[in-house]
Amino acid sequence: MPEIQYFNVADPKDKMLSSLRRDGAIIVKDVVDEYFIESLRRETDPYMELSRPGQDEFSGKYTTRTGGLVSRSSKCRELIQHKLVLGICDELLLEHCGRYQLHLTQIIRVKPKETKQLIHKDKWAWGNDLNHLEPQLNTIWALNEFTILNGATRIAPGSSNWDDKREITEEEIVQAEMKTGSVLIYTGSVFHGAGSNETNTDRIGLNITYTLGWLRQEENQYLSTPPHIAKELDPKLLKLIGYSMGNYSLGYYTPPGKPGELPEVVPPQYAVGLKESPSFGYVNYEEKENE
Repeated sequence: MPEIQYFNVADPKDKMLSSLRRDGAIIVKDVVDEYFIESLRRETDPYMELSRPGQDEFSGKYTTRTGGLVSRSSKCRELIQHKLVLGICDELLLEHCGRYQLHLTQIIRVKPKETKQLIHKDKWAWGNDLNHLEPQLNTIWALNEFTILNGATRIAPGSSNWDDKREITEEEIVQAEMKTGSVLIYTGSVFHGAGSNETNTDRIGLNITYTLGWLRQEENQYLSTPPHIAKELDPKLLKLIGYSMGNYSLGYYTPPGKPGELPEVVPPQYAVGLKESPSFGYVNYEEKENE
């Protein structure tokens, strides 16, 4: 019988990584407390309550998805930058890029009557062109308890390298049961899907995903968090959501203006009022903070 390994926050990171690389998913218990979750939900519930359900079987006709959370929730911004998760991103994603970035933020509410979601791989967001590497790391934070009956995420442990066309059997699937404040960490290559909700209450999870800095983000962070909002954010968060160069020449722009009025080539953080980099290319925020 396949299993998902459970860890405590204080457990060695190398053991978490070993299980994650082998199984494609782990659960870390009780990462944030009840007060934190209550505060987060006060910020996000008004948006969630007015979010419409999906229009097809995959998105879920009894499932709502609420995004744009960088600009909507200070507590979500804290989770995006959680040291445990970013430490795992460092190990998993920096193998294939100079800088990783936020891919999406989404509160997923699985309501009563929802059926189980089609088993899939999240990296299919880019089609089938990235089977030679791991392009992303995903998290689902439990905003209430995840149980088998209320639709806890279904995972096929060890499936990261399975063929995309393989049919997954029920015997190969387990469900990510976890308490409020725990987090499911899983790769973009593992087969998974939301479970069916057979209870009379919602199952609510916060999906925060990270990807290689040279790939297009699933949630367009520049539109969800445009410059007039982004300029109020911490510089390190700005870098993470994409207001930074993805590599030497990846991500620059030319600001609109009259002839000769503005520089021709600037990095993305120029849009939020940070000083222009003295050289074209990779911008180091830590250096800028010390200026």
